[in-house]
Amino acid sequence: MTSHPVLQDARPPAVGRPMRERAWSLPEVRWALAASGLFGCAAAAHLLGKPAWLYWGLYLACYVAGGWQPGLDGLIALRRRSLDVDLLMVVAALGAAAIGQIFDGALLIVIFATSGALEALATKRTEDSVRGLLGLTPETATRIGDSGEELVGTAELAVGDLLLIRPGERIGGDGVVVDGASAVDQATITGEPLPVDKTAGDEVFAGTVNGTGTLWVRVQRPSADTVISRIGAMVAEASASKARTQLFIEKVEQRYSALMVAATIALLTIPLLLGSDLRSALLRAMTFMIVASPCALVLSTMPPLLAAIANAGRHGVLVKSAVVLEKLATVSRVALDKTGTLTLGVPALTGIHVRPESGFGRAELLALAASAEHPSEHPLARAIVAAARDAGLALRPTVSFTSAPGRGVRARIGDDTVEVGSPGQLGDDATVGQLVHTSERAGRTTVIVRVNGATAGVLELTAHPRDGAADAVARLESLTGTTPLLLTGDNPQAASQLAADVGIADVHAALLPEDKVAIVRGLEADGAAVMFVGDGVNDAPAMAAARVAVAMGRTGSDLTLQTADAVITRDELRALPAIVALARRARRVVTANLLIAATFIVVLVGWDLLGHLPLPLGVAGHEGSTILVGLNGLRLLRDRTWSA
Repeated sequence: MTSHPVLQDARPPAVGRPMRERAWSLPEVRWALAASGLFGCAAAAHLLGKPAWLYWGLYLACYVAGGWQPGLDGLIALRRRSLDVDLLMVVAALGAAAIGQIFDGALLIVIFATSGALEALATKRTEDSVRGLLGLTPETATRIGDSGEELVGTAELAVGDLLLIRPGERIGGDGVVVDGASAVDQATITGEPLPVDKTAGDEVFAGTVNGTGTLWVRVQRPSADTVISRIGAMVAEASASKARTQLFIEKVEQRYSALMVAATIALLTIPLLLGSDLRSALLRAMTFMIVASPCALVLSTMPPLLAAIANAGRHGVLVKSAVVLEKLATVSRVALDKTGTLTLGVPALTGIHVRPESGFGRAELLALAASAEHPSEHPLARAIVAAARDAGLALRPTVSFTSAPGRGVRARIGDDTVEVGSPGQLGDDATVGQLVHTSERAGRTTVIVRVNGATAGVLELTAHPRDGAADAVARLESLTGTTPLLLTGDNPQAASQLAADVGIADVHAALLPEDKVAIVRGLEADGAAVMFVGDGVNDAPAMAAARVAVAMGRTGSDLTLQTADAVITRDELRALPAIVALARRARRVVTANLLIAATFIVVLVGWDLLGHLPLPLGVAGHEGSTILVGLNGLRLLRDRTWSA
């Protein structure tokens, strides 16, 4: 049967519409109802002994109502040298009518149209479920310019624009609150059930709803790059993709359909050559064409995969394609980053140690380090910048800035060259080395600050595990049968301390990005299907090397989000085992569907070839199997299939 694309445009669905209204909006449903009504009237007229021209006319009208669209689609496909099973169904119905089996042919059209309507309705339900992630982004926003307030389209907003968000309004762009205080409902982005208090310095997202206060927001991202726009792009990409199983089925379908047509012609011509009458030979050939059509096989794969993608999306996991969902089902080893993944995205600065001979004070050293780190996206950099701002320190502009993932940053600030990085890259002093060793033994992360080539001091930072980290690690181990790995550039002591807290026994610390890649590739070479979970720029190479890459959406860098196959928008680690379990459940449903479809085809074809299969029963069996596999796949839309 013809598949119906999901997400033809990016408009959000109407919220709260009754199912009846949503169903009536689909042309497939309207034509199926019309065909069913005409069939009922024709059958009644036939049974009541009304004139033949009346019920024949009604039956033919039923043919037109239920068969014109699939017939047209089939002819268009035929012009492109592709044999569509929709056209075969219409031809079979016309063949039945040609030998006087007008009732049986009309019944085929009605069941066929009803099956298509149910498929369209189920796809629409999946589409609405996915689109529910997008919320309702406002079309306009109030921008404050030199001439005062002006109402502009959100698509026109630029980085740096100042927005006025009144109580009850939806926020028009991603940005930072510069003034005001309010509670913001951001469930559409993060899934948090309660509004979140926002004050100056807090981040807000486009499409979220302001509460009772007034906010002034400085736009940080253009409209095309907002979190909600990226979600929409990822959803569209996921919906447009096809799983490998589906691609294989579609490839086989063309050859199978051609073979089926040849077999149908043989079933018609051979009995005629052997003296059979035209009516019985044509009836058996038409029955064979119906029951051998691979409609149920075609629908066995994508409905469950799309339903699983929609279900995951409702629970804060964006799966970029059906291929990714298939890969998630095969995961046998999980590798996790530390900072920003297993720990909270922004660790806290807990200590500042200045070398006396450097001539700097604690505040001056922190200001220099924060100024150098300000352009960086790394969680440790954010923590240093946040500590400087909390202390009321002014950040100085950088003349130049370079960043080496896993090593640190280098910036020119005034006349000074400031370097901030890991002890393994910048540590060169015995006294500093002892301080670093002591801090790391206590489970803290340290960074070295060098000014003009000389070590000026050491900063200590502490990261706390995310809520549910230990439970997520335990469930991942139970699912995969292997212990998750911790791959981090942090020091071994801090990594071991965190690993002990969350239940990880396999720890690899003090790694550069290329080291993470080597470990992932080694696991893959040993036959493991690795899922790597990270959030930083230094994680992107390892994510690209893994079988499946998952990014933490709220703290993840842009490069990480682009590299990832799936994104956890709520940063809940409990979603990791849940999405793996859902993917495996989807794979089981696909397998069951393929077995159901193949069983129906084999039984019905065997019955028709070896015995006498009544046409109405063949129609009911064929279309019934198609509806059955479609509905079986849509079970994955239910919330109880998500076990986070």
